[in-house]
Amino acid sequence: MAARTKSAKDRPSYRCTECGWTTAKWLGRCPECQAWGTVEEFGGATAVRTTAAGRVSTAALPIGQVDSRQATARPTGVGELDRVLGGGLVPGAVVLLAGEPGVGKSTLLLDVAAKAASDEHRTLYVTGEESASQVRMRADRIRAIDDHLYLAAETDLSAVLAHLDAVKPSLLVLDSVQTVASPEIEGAPGGMAQVREVAGALIRASKERGMSTLLVGHVTKEGAIAGPRLLEHLVDVVLSFEGDRHARLRLVRGVKNRYGATDEVGCFELHDEGITGLADPSGLFLTRRDEPVPGTCLTVTLEGKRPLVAEVQALTVDSQIPSPRRTTSGLETSRVSMMLAVLEQRGRISSLGKRDIYSATVGGVKLSEPAADLAIALALASAASDTPLPKNLVAIGEVGLAGEVRRVTGVQRRLAEAHRLGFTHALVPTDPGRVPAGMKVTEVADMGDALRALPRRTRAQAPGEGDARR
Repeated sequence: MAARTKSAKDRPSYRCTECGWTTAKWLGRCPECQAWGTVEEFGGATAVRTTAAGRVSTAALPIGQVDSRQATARPTGVGELDRVLGGGLVPGAVVLLAGEPGVGKSTLLLDVAAKAASDEHRTLYVTGEESASQVRMRADRIRAIDDHLYLAAETDLSAVLAHLDAVKPSLLVLDSVQTVASPEIEGAPGGMAQVREVAGALIRASKERGMSTLLVGHVTKEGAIAGPRLLEHLVDVVLSFEGDRHARLRLVRGVKNRYGATDEVGCFELHDEGITGLADPSGLFLTRRDEPVPGTCLTVTLEGKRPLVAEVQALTVDSQIPSPRRTTSGLETSRVSMMLAVLEQRGRISSLGKRDIYSATVGGVKLSEPAADLAIALALASAASDTPLPKNLVAIGEVGLAGEVRRVTGVQRRLAEAHRLGFTHALVPTDPGRVPAGMKVTEVADMGDALRALPRRTRAQAPGEGDARR
């Protein structure tokens, strides 16, 4: 007797645990999200079906007749968050805010929930990680108490939807999406199937009700948003909440935004009384002193469209071990190493290779863009010669391996910010464009020009340099 052919239900099917892509056979790498080892068997293959035309919910209109007023953003009351969102929260929009544990996500969103609540716009805050009393204690501490802010502690999706029917909020805050589960879906809370179901149900509810939704998301140890990548595709806005837990500064960056640009950054300060927006955060990144100190140089970095004045510090000491130490904080180790090589080869400062070198930023800011190269190099040169740079000097520019100083984006915007804060002298690449009135700008083509623009003692031999060249 001929062997019976397996039906579609008998054949196994495979699904990617990262993005949800399905296939009839196993693959080592998902062709959709390019992740390795995430394709797993999950059940019988689904038979191919065709979908017939059905009834439409709304008629198609010429695009010019679509009412755009329904997508008008409503301010949240937190200016720095509104800056990143593009003006505020759009009715029906779903926003995913992700960040490391303890960075301040819950504190920020509780403050947003209280400030967005009003007589016409109720706010519902649902917590799945804490009890209602714990959230109330935080609300008392940060003064986030409002009669139109409702609080519920739930981990069941059906209960969350029931609260929506009872409260009818204009804004829903769910902390977090990985802690809520549906009893109709198999798997533990935070799993791929549960996160997809919870996010899908809340997105449908938001669109149907015209309700804005803020979802808190966990991150993995690599810093990526936990759960299936499909979650980021489903929501309208993805925000990243960054910051060192030992520093006061917090940054909110736009990763995805269907209603605005993604090059804006919101700055916040986390303190005992809560979290507040910083319209002018440059003061956190500077050290106020009466006299300049060797080994310090100021630069202007761009966080999105926002220019921020930051301070780079360097310290060189005689090494007590055969292999000198190289320690960095807030700076990329590779870029600091490049600047050391350029100074030694192009700037003729040979003593750096035999000394312990420590470099850092002030205030917990992280400088990763190439525009900080010139400031890093000058701070190292100043530390090596034990000569301070001029007090009101900022340095902007990328330094190449040949010693040339290259142009960077937004030079005029950076100079305008430095001038606003009272800086009077700047070292910039050639052809900087329009210069603020009253500011002395020196164009430098290479590291030699940059070193010649500094006080005479900086160009002198560093300690031990003469002996090294004999």
